[in-house]
This record gives sequence, structure tokens and C-alpha cells, in this order.
Amino acid sequence: MSEKIKKVVLAYSGGLDTSVILKWLQDTYHCEVVTFTADIGQGEEVAPARAKALKMGIKKENIFIEDLREEFVRDFVFPMFRANTLYEGEYLLGTSIARPLIAKQLIDIARKTKADAISHGATGKGNDQVRFELGAYALMPNVKVIAPWREWDLLSREKLLAYADKHGIPVDFKKRKGGGAPYSMDANLLHISYEGGILEDPNFSPEESMWRLTVSPEKAPNKPQIIELTYTLGDITAIDGKKMSPAEVLIKLNEIGGRHGIGRLDMVENRYVGMKSRGCYETPGGTIMWKGHRAMESITMDREVLSLKDDLMPRYARLIYNGYWFSPERRLMQVLIDESQKTVNGTVRLKLYKGTMMCVGRESKTDSLFDMKISTFDDDGGAYNQADAAGFIKLNALRLRIAGNLAKGRSKKK
Repeated sequence: MSEKIKKVVLAYSGGLDTSVILKWLQDTYHCEVVTFTADIGQGEEVAPARAKALKMGIKKENIFIEDLREEFVRDFVFPMFRANTLYEGEYLLGTSIARPLIAKQLIDIARKTKADAISHGATGKGNDQVRFELGAYALMPNVKVIAPWREWDLLSREKLLAYADKHGIPVDFKKRKGGGAPYSMDANLLHISYEGGILEDPNFSPEESMWRLTVSPEKAPNKPQIIELTYTLGDITAIDGKKMSPAEVLIKLNEIGGRHGIGRLDMVENRYVGMKSRGCYETPGGTIMWKGHRAMESITMDREVLSLKDDLMPRYARLIYNGYWFSPERRLMQVLIDESQKTVNGTVRLKLYKGTMMCVGRESKTDSLFDMKISTFDDDGGAYNQADAAGFIKLNALRLRIAGNLAKGRSKKK
């Protein structure tokens, strides 16, 4: 707090934490506060944030509420899925990919309002503080960042509620009475994450009522559903022949996947800040997108190009998870990934049934590399000379034979 802060842009949800942060910023830094509330498909009404901010003394012109759903899917989710991105082999990065967009908007608003600082409600134990701040510094190198959880002593829910009572900050009744979910939730158009509270025990099995987007596979319909996804340059542009915008695609796939119990995940992941963390995730639409994209690439992408993409994917995933979306290396990798998607055009059919998915058809009329005349087990009419395989095997076995002879010679000497 050594530097004088004149104006700060706060990532503001209107919940307990950010409402307390708003008042704390006013009292601690004696600065003008600008609030920014993003609608990225969290499923909660964002309009009440305006009324709450006004009640806290924020000027009308300093309240920003923005619908970012289309930008979120178009410019962040879709590019990530072109890489078939998974973190630690399982996680579809639903929380991680939303943070660079929020950081970008914080900086855009800071420039627009001539603010000299931004603030967020991420704790000092989590990854989000890293993601927000790395993004902010990449876009506005000299911006000041205020992270209250790293400065104040309000390190428990009881202390937050006491501060709210002292300063007349309105608090949701359920939070005051200890109701609501016994864990922390974060939602956007791609997923919902659940962590903390009773989920901190990695051996605790979450109750069925926790899940919000998906039915249990046992309660899913007894009849499978087949959907057709149309891909253009690696992105889904239509479902069952109906053209849709990026956000519409994800909303529709969430509804379909949720109905069939697709996309639940319970994992222990390695956080960037050094600790292991248990999280539960629901990503119904994203899980369908991932499966369909792999199927589309399987017939339209060269083997070695696909192999190179697969080699790069874990590193690309770590860059997103660790907050390096705006880094030069992520941007460079994105150019390569997007170049590879120029041939990923066609349709994929998936069958969904009680938590499972199976590809039951894929076709590309313009870019398929699948040649039935070559791959058939029947008479191929000379399209493929099987005798050629002998030379291929001999050449690939040469180094193995040399090593084998060397090992045999050493054995005889003993």
C-alpha cells in the first residue's frame, strides 16, 4: 500500500467476497472504485450487481456489466478445443480458460476509465490470482494489482460476515445462515467446478445433489441419441444441420450432454502454486466437443501433423492452466494449431447413452485422407503392394538388429 491508488477496477460479482472487497478498497486505499461484472454464462443473473454497486456508492458511469458469452466461446474456448486440450490427461480447463478473458476486460476498462490499478477476489492459495495477474501484466505492463486476500486479515467466512455487518453490506440470507452449497462453485458456459469444503477430503464421494448440469448416468434416458456435428476449420458450426453461433453451439451441447449424463469428472490436480487440489467438474458440452473434434481430425489430418499436435498439447494445456494465454509461446503454438485446422471440415455423428459416447460416423467430402481402396482387406486392385512392407520393416529394424548383435557379443564374452 506504499503507492497511491487513485482509481481501481474491481472484478465484481456482487457476492459476499467482492462486496466486502469493494468496501475494503474504499476504506483502505481511499480510491475511486470501478466495478466490472462479466456474463460468461455462469447461469446467475448479473443485473443485481448493478443495484448492489450503486448501493455501495459506486457512480453509475463506473459500473460495467458486459455479456461476453460469444467472445468467450469464439476467441477462447474454440481455439483451445482445436488443440484437443486436456490438463493432466483429464481436465478440460473450464475455469482456466475464462480467466484471460476477464483479465483482458479488466485492462480494457482500466484504459477506458484511466484507472491505475485492478483488483480481484482470488485467494493467495489458488491458481486464479496467477492467471488474472499474468494476463493483466501482459496487456498493461505497469498496471498495479491489488489482491486483498494477500493483504487483509479477513481470512475466514466469519470474519467476512462480521466486516459486512459492521459496514452495512447486504449479504445473501443463505450465506448468513450457513446455507447453500457446502463447497465453492465456479460456473461459466463451458463448465461448473466444485471444490473446497467437504470436497477437500479426496476420499469423500460427493452427493448426487451436488451436480447441476448433468443427470446421473443411471437416470439418463434409456434410449440413445445420435447427434451430427458439422465442422468448419476445426470449429463446430452446426448441430444436426442447424447453423449456430459459437455460444449457441455450447449451450445446445450442454443441454444434450447434460440430459445423457455426459461430462462429470472427479480429480486431484496439481496446482501451479505447488499444492494438490481435489476438484469436481461438469463439462457436458465440452466433452462432446472434444470427442467430436478427435473424430473429425482422424480422417482429415496427416498422421505426422496430428502426432506433432498431440506432442504439443500437454504443454499448451499447461500454458493455459498456468495463466500464460497471452504469452508469445502460446500465441505461436496457436498459429501452428490453427494452420492444422484448415482441412478439418466435415461431419461427425456421435451416439450418446447413459454417460457414454461413441463415434458412429465421420465424413469429409473435401478433405478426407481416408482411402478405402488402399485400406480395404479385400482385393485392392494393386493400390497397395504388400511386398513393400518387408523393406519398410527391415529398414526400421536395422538399429534394433545392430543393438541386438552387440548385446549378443557382450553376452558371449561373459
